[in-house]
Amino acid sequence: MAFDGAQRAADLVAVLLRDPADPAEVSEVLLAHGEKEPLGLGGADVAAMRAVAPRLHAVFAATRTERAAELLNDLLSHHAAPPRLTTHGGEHPWHVHVDSADDAPWAEWLLASSAHALALLLAERQRPPGGLCASTACGRPFADLGGGSPRRYCSTRCATRERVAAHRRKGPA
Repeated sequence: MAFDGAQRAADLVAVLLRDPADPAEVSEVLLAHGEKEPLGLGGADVAAMRAVAPRLHAVFAATRTERAAELLNDLLSHHAAPPRLTTHGGEHPWHVHVDSADDAPWAEWLLASSAHALALLLAERQRPPGGLCASTACGRPFADLGGGSPRRYCSTRCATRERVAAHRRKGPA
């Protein structure tokens, strides 16, 4: 799927903004999204990724397309390098990178690749590339990969939980 990087960004931001961020969970997300062992991801890498995650969170929090585009343009202008094709020495299929090198620091890779994927999603759909879950108990970032109406919830579980809570607040019919 063309927008896997957008979903990966949402999943990583969700894990990185937990207190404390668990390096094992960060590795799990990376592996689930196609990265290969050995990741070489250490505590300092997770700390650096955690430090830049709020900048991506702001993109997911943007409710207006213009604001999301402004934030993404800022990230791309300060953190992305010219696009290049790579296979990481034949370990992956050909794909585009916008970080400085195949072995760029994790935080640089996170900002550049996520901004690139989210910008492509915004351009394709002409709306913010994601959001924050509307469930008061959640607030998790999500990439809006579907067509039709923009999503409000990160999952059907959160949407159902909110529907049930609203129904219970109404009381018996």
